[in-house]
Amino acid sequence: MPSDPAHDRAAARDWHPETRLVHAGTLRSPFGETAEALFLTQGFAYGSAEECETRFAGPDPGFLYSRFSNPTVAMFEARMAALEGAEAARATASGMAAITAALVGPVRAGDHVVAARALFGSCRWVIEDYLPRFGVASTLVDGRDLGAWRAAMRPNTKVLFLESPSNPTLEVIDIAAVADIAHAAGAVLVVDNVFATPLWQSPLALGADCVVYSATKHIDGQGRCMGGVILASEQFIQDHVHMLLRQTGPCLSPFNAWVMLKGLETLTLRVERQTATAAAVADALAGHPKIARLIYPGRADHPQAEVVAKQMRGGSTLVAFEVAGGKAAAFRFMNALRLVTITNNLGDAKSLVTSPAITTHQRLTAAERAVLGIGDGLIRFSAGLEHPDDVMTDLLSALDAV
Repeated sequence: MPSDPAHDRAAARDWHPETRLVHAGTLRSPFGETAEALFLTQGFAYGSAEECETRFAGPDPGFLYSRFSNPTVAMFEARMAALEGAEAARATASGMAAITAALVGPVRAGDHVVAARALFGSCRWVIEDYLPRFGVASTLVDGRDLGAWRAAMRPNTKVLFLESPSNPTLEVIDIAAVADIAHAAGAVLVVDNVFATPLWQSPLALGADCVVYSATKHIDGQGRCMGGVILASEQFIQDHVHMLLRQTGPCLSPFNAWVMLKGLETLTLRVERQTATAAAVADALAGHPKIARLIYPGRADHPQAEVVAKQMRGGSTLVAFEVAGGKAAAFRFMNALRLVTITNNLGDAKSLVTSPAITTHQRLTAAERAVLGIGDGLIRFSAGLEHPDDVMTDLLSALDAV
């Protein structure tokens, strides 16, 4: 398939992020379409047996089978790589597929993984339950404590993993410092950057070896499709990810890749608006008599404000706050909402709330949630694209019901 010479990788390096999100990675068929084409096909035809042989052997770079590669998926991968500043990218069927592949690929039986304890519930399951089944030991640490990272390192430690900001309490970890700890021990650092988005934080530039996203969140941005993406150096992808994805098959569908490409075109507009709304909500709720605790990376009172200032270009589209009165009060608050939707997703065009204690982290014991700061009254708010005044009116009115 011919590519547009104006959209090659060298040109994309000179573009601003907004331009990359619209143009980077574009491939055009002989029909010369302006919108990215949707190649909803399982397989690809070969003009001869010899062409088939050379394509499978490697010298011919053409497409083989949509479980391996697909033109629409390839455009999404190239655009994400250009945005992130990565050499290579591989798309997956979901964010958890991306995280699992990025963690499983570099390890073998007898290896060791260190991860921050403040993780999405499914990520903790992979670290604590899944990897040990195959002889990969794991240690969870307080990610904010660099001494804890150092103390957890072993001669067989191969991977360090963290979210920053974390789900759901928005802890921010010093990525550059943790990367130094990993590299000093010959390990790699994998960072889940979904709460910061590629616009507000660049883990690869801070020293991380691999960045993962749930494209289901801000990248799609409108609650439609599942997807994930792994971004890293070409060597990391080839050594640890490519063959794993090719042989096990957690592939992104071409249709979902096409939807993600359309979502990327408006990512900057959406995330900037959502971040502004989240910041306004945080300021409106801070000090409210019915809010026991509020956490937002854009505020000076964030516990890791110095780290935020050092490594983030903006806050987040998420706000965490604890409703005074525990579970009963949190339920009254959520049930009184009329505009903001109760769900467990985030990064949508619609403003959303969830109670992590009963959804994303319900598998953990009450004691484990307490260590993470996830009380029964904790609410995770994800800002949407509604008018900020309408969102704040709804939230404040719902607090009146508490």
